[in-house]
Amino acid sequence: MTDYKDIIEQLGSLGTERPNPNTADIDRLTALEITKKINAEDKTVAGVVEAALKQIARAAELFAETLRRGDRVFYIGAGTSGRLGVLDAAECPPTFGTRPEQVTGLIAGGYSTMILSLEGVEDDEHAIIGQFAERRLTRNDMVIGIAASRRTPYTLAGLRHAIQLGCQTAFIICNAAQNLPITPSVLIELPVGPEVITGSTRMKSGTAQKMALNTISTTAMILLGKTYGNMMVDLQSKSEKLAARSRKILMETLSVQLNEAESLLESADGSVKIAIVMHKLNCDNTEASKRLNDAGGFISKLA
Repeated sequence: MTDYKDIIEQLGSLGTERPNPNTADIDRLTALEITKKINAEDKTVAGVVEAALKQIARAAELFAETLRRGDRVFYIGAGTSGRLGVLDAAECPPTFGTRPEQVTGLIAGGYSTMILSLEGVEDDEHAIIGQFAERRLTRNDMVIGIAASRRTPYTLAGLRHAIQLGCQTAFIICNAAQNLPITPSVLIELPVGPEVITGSTRMKSGTAQKMALNTISTTAMILLGKTYGNMMVDLQSKSEKLAARSRKILMETLSVQLNEAESLLESADGSVKIAIVMHKLNCDNTEASKRLNDAGGFISKLA
């Protein structure tokens, strides 16, 4: 039989589960007044994330080191936390040209819960072990757990397994860490405090997690040479928008016209990065690829 008293005590210790005095009258306000209350609470999130930048930066360094070795990064979480991890992982290939298997988001209940929430799956401690087994997790991979509450059984079990295996780990939580049963490589505390609606951690907690994940993955990709200045040059031109963006980047970066940008892209087999190096060093695709590889993927080290 479930010990609800213990769970209630755990929830009572979480800042995200406490009533928010700033929104106690929210059900008696107009639509505009409600939106102002929500916006006022959201404004506090950036400061919370700022306070954790040292830990976020360390997680990004480990992320970059993992991919540089040719190993993988896994996000794990349940509910909103899991969806945010899957989302961040899904955006890495089109934005930074990573292979889909390099950054993977795993969610309690499987990918069907991305669309339709399935309550109770967060309590399944065995599910994540099975998901890791399917993907043959090794000690060289990195696992980033995401849990607003810090107590999610699915996520804790996954992190515990990863730590025992010898993986680098990070844990993103939206409450102060108290009596954590695990010791991750990096602990990222984002104590956002009471939510606008008590316990609705898809709000401030979700916003804080999204900001942290965006910062971790983007910083890691910059450390891997995936940008030139602040231009993303490893994007995959698999849609009309991205194809147009590729040409736009070349036109702006190299001060060339559209026809020359298209010619460069064709010679570079669609790679914006190779096209830039070819133009700057006046060389062919093969030489540009070699020079870029020698520079660790950083165009800025060549120009």
